[in-house]
Amino acid sequence: MYLQKVMAKKTKFELAVIDKVKAMRISKNLSQDDIAVIINKSRGFVGQIESPNSGSKYNLNHLNLLAKGMNCSPKDFMPDGTVKEE
Repeated sequence: MYLQKVMAKKTKFELAVIDKVKAMRISKNLSQDDIAVIINKSRGFVGQIESPNSGSKYNLNHLNLLAKGMNCSPKDFMPDGTVKEE
């Protein structure tokens, strides 16, 4: 039980947000290193976020910093509608 909490998987909503950030990162020709600098974290942390097998994810403060760094709104990282969790 303890291991399950530590190794918590990302929800579909969290994955949708991460996918939006990654798509914008790629469209703006930014690397994981660039994102790490924007949110003041390591490149490895950004790699963990983009990996579906890691429990690491962006928090609201990260999204705010990313929006500022990418010249957009934090809402641009949100899915267009609700995300159904199974």
